Amino acid sequence: MAVPYSAAFGLDPPGLTWRAAAEKWYELLQKHLSQLEEAEGGFDQFTRSYRSFGVQRLPDNSLFFKEWAPAAEALFLTGDFNGWDKFSHPYIKKDFGKWELTLPPRHDRSPAVDHGTKLKVVVHTKQGERLYRISPWAKYVTREEKSVIYDWVHWDPPHPYIQIHPRPKKPSSLRIYEAHVGIASPEGKIASYTNFTTNVLPRIKDLGYNCIQLMAIMEHAYYASFGYQVTSFFAASSRYGTPEELKQMIDVAHSMGIVVLLDMVHSHASKNSEDGLNFFDGSDSCFFHSPPRGEHSLWDSRLFNYSSWEVLRFLLSNLRWWMEEYRFDGFRFDGVTSMLYHHHGIGAGFSGDYSEYFGLQVDEDSVVYLMLANHILHTLYPDCITVGEDVSGMPALCRGVEEGGLGFDYRLAMAIPDKWIQILKELKDEDWDMGNIVHTLTNRRYGEKCIAYAESHDQALVGDKTLAFWLMDKEMYTNMSSMIPMTAVIDRGMQLHKMIRLLTHGLGGEGYLNFIGNEFGHPEWLDFPRKGNNQSYHYARRQFNLVETDHLRYHQLYSFDRDMNRTEDKYGWLAAPPAFISAKHEEDKVIVFDRANVLFIFNFHPTKSFQDYRVAVEAPGKYKIKLDSDDARYGGHGRLDHNTEFFTEPKAFNGRPNSVQVNMSFFSAASQT
Repeated sequence: MAVPYSAAFGLDPPGLTWRAAAEKWYELLQKHLSQLEEAEGGFDQFTRSYRSFGVQRLPDNSLFFKEWAPAAEALFLTGDFNGWDKFSHPYIKKDFGKWELTLPPRHDRSPAVDHGTKLKVVVHTKQGERLYRISPWAKYVTREEKSVIYDWVHWDPPHPYIQIHPRPKKPSSLRIYEAHVGIASPEGKIASYTNFTTNVLPRIKDLGYNCIQLMAIMEHAYYASFGYQVTSFFAASSRYGTPEELKQMIDVAHSMGIVVLLDMVHSHASKNSEDGLNFFDGSDSCFFHSPPRGEHSLWDSRLFNYSSWEVLRFLLSNLRWWMEEYRFDGFRFDGVTSMLYHHHGIGAGFSGDYSEYFGLQVDEDSVVYLMLANHILHTLYPDCITVGEDVSGMPALCRGVEEGGLGFDYRLAMAIPDKWIQILKELKDEDWDMGNIVHTLTNRRYGEKCIAYAESHDQALVGDKTLAFWLMDKEMYTNMSSMIPMTAVIDRGMQLHKMIRLLTHGLGGEGYLNFIGNEFGHPEWLDFPRKGNNQSYHYARRQFNLVETDHLRYHQLYSFDRDMNRTEDKYGWLAAPPAFISAKHEEDKVIVFDRANVLFIFNFHPTKSFQDYRVAVEAPGKYKIKLDSDDARYGGHGRLDHNTEFFTEPKAFNGRPNSVQVNMSFFSAASQT
């Protein structure tokens, strides 16, 4: 069957390279689906392999263990249950590298392995080595305080948490709060799932976000990896609490109408062997390509072999596990650029030329895996949301697989935060280029949805700074009090912080993302405890106490972010077609556009205000101010009268049939309807 390529690529210039590639990818997808149907009874059964691998409690309380270790000579199970006897419980070798073991129940009919006790897989290699491993399918792993290695803990609680709230419907306007459970407290420690449920979820709801993107949930032995060096793919991180507490957290979010996405790391895995996937069966491959293909030179991690049947089983079942067991609503796929190309984006530039996207440099196995993942997720869960983190600009990343695309719902607009950081680092206010800013915010592929953001966790990490800190720097320590006159630095920083966010929100995409704490201008940077900072938690926290201190101006930035989201919720510009930009005036430093019947007006001039400034509008009638960055409630100067009514005139202007005259203060933005 030929892919209907014209749907995904019909807006692009004619050419054979992309057409041949799209058709080949689609044919490979169909081949995989047919093979799954023939060999496994379909993808529904295949992706439920977490019900047969690892450890399963059977109806009679027998325990069934199953692993895939093709290079192993023998497998044994050891643990608390048998006094750590290394040979008493051997697995039986099956076809295709599978190993199985059944433990009958005790005489009292209770399972042979108690909930909360430790286990290990003992792997005997063909070279005569004896290795102690954690099951790749382990659902819970913990680390004792003085240990550096995680332990596999059998998780089968007598009273598991039962989620009661239905999944919310997929939002038409996606407003994402990117969060990390461990830093979600002002205290210098690792915060918990329970803390997030009690103290952070109500804050997110109040701010008007309808989606949470959770980072660092999949277990990772090294906390400072920010969750991107995963060691146990089926285990929710125990450093924040128990699996049941995470389930409750997601259930409470659902009760608030908030969907929850998991930051999914299938692009690579930690090199850890004793508590990771690496060398699980004693070989340098198993789940990965053998080196050098199976190693990422910059990330110092292992790369999956997406052509392997059992690796597909593992990864696709992993997606299904998080959707079914924890009831996540979708995923943000990390490191998609690394997956798409054999060069992993290292030393590669992307100008937009099609030869960069379709050729021998593309890893077709990875492409087909992503198509499979998106197809299966959207078939089984029609409201599932998938977001791809791709910096290359791969065409049709966010088109359906039936159109020859990769099937993501959204891609991250990664050029936007880089542009804001570049401007703040390199340019004086009077040198800001309105045309270049607008180009960066609107330079996206038509028909492919983007998540816009002014800053995410990437910009907050040590070595960089939050936008607020770039704008106000050390004065945030001394001059954020509303009990003293606002300094020029704080004044400029406050106003630009709001304007940058509203402009990004209104113009930059079909979704919006904010990283935890940045809504109120969190100072400094983010740095996890490590040797280089004497294991300090000082920068691995979010100082919500700053918002709750009434005389500090942080609550003004918080209020603006909240009302910006609430205004979008009312008018829905993120779900509307792209904006019509009627002005990007370089001398005046003015940007004007309309979207979803909302008129956005920005004056980035550092010193000049305007009276009776004519701007173009599409719809005739009466306009009123709905959101004003200069409002005193938001730390502005209150220079605009919100009771003023602005009436259009039938005077064509800047490509629109009508126009209206407005007043604008310097360093201010307003949306009017």
